[in-house]
Amino acid sequence: MTMAKASEHHSSKIVKLLYVGDSGTGKSGSLVSLVEAGYKLRVLDLDNGIDPLITYTKHQCPANLDNIEYETRRDKYKSSSQGPIISGTPKAFVDSLSLMTKWTSEPSDPSMWGPDYVFVLDSLTALGRAALDWATGMAPMAKDPRNWYFTAQKAVENVIAMLTSEGFACNVIIISHIQFKELSDGTTKGYANAVGSALGPIIPKYFNSMVLAQSQGTGKNVKRTIQTVPTAMVDLKNPVPFKLD
Repeated sequence: MTMAKASEHHSSKIVKLLYVGDSGTGKSGSLVSLVEAGYKLRVLDLDNGIDPLITYTKHQCPANLDNIEYETRRDKYKSSSQGPIISGTPKAFVDSLSLMTKWTSEPSDPSMWGPDYVFVLDSLTALGRAALDWATGMAPMAKDPRNWYFTAQKAVENVIAMLTSEGFACNVIIISHIQFKELSDGTTKGYANAVGSALGPIIPKYFNSMVLAQSQGTGKNVKRTIQTVPTAMVDLKNPVPFKLD
């Protein structure tokens, strides 16, 4: 077996980024900077939130509008005496998995797109909900709901493992809302919100890059920033700390 030497190591041109932030901090809209830079974005839209990105692109770089392709997948709900329930069979999670292996346009295999493409999962939070609906639909008579959560959590973790692997050879941005959790020492930490609370602390291990969207002020004085340095409540990762503030 040949030993790899650190002096021969070259950083990959492919970026796998976990992008967290509360709703309204501009996560989806900020992707316009990548469109403007010439990247081809392929957005798996589970939040039905593609409008801000398209609006900003029309304003800042309309010539690049067709660099964005998106597929929206959400399960339909209907009213019932037990409250809102899935209308029919949950399909959003399975459909999302299909799009991760075969996109609807050419080139169709996302794992072969290369460094000029960015696969965007918007959002991990919505994917987690879709996975829970799928798991519930697979075993609707389960007596312990924890079985549904366990199945959904393992499925979502497997998706993250696939998207962040070397075999998925294109840039990946996974957008997530934040779930705050009180730890045993009394401190509070913010984690990517997927499904349940057990998965949140595990997700960051799959990423070398993790940033936080924040907003300050109100109305016309709102200032949105992308934070790369850890905060007191949210741990972040910056693989090039000497180049990127």
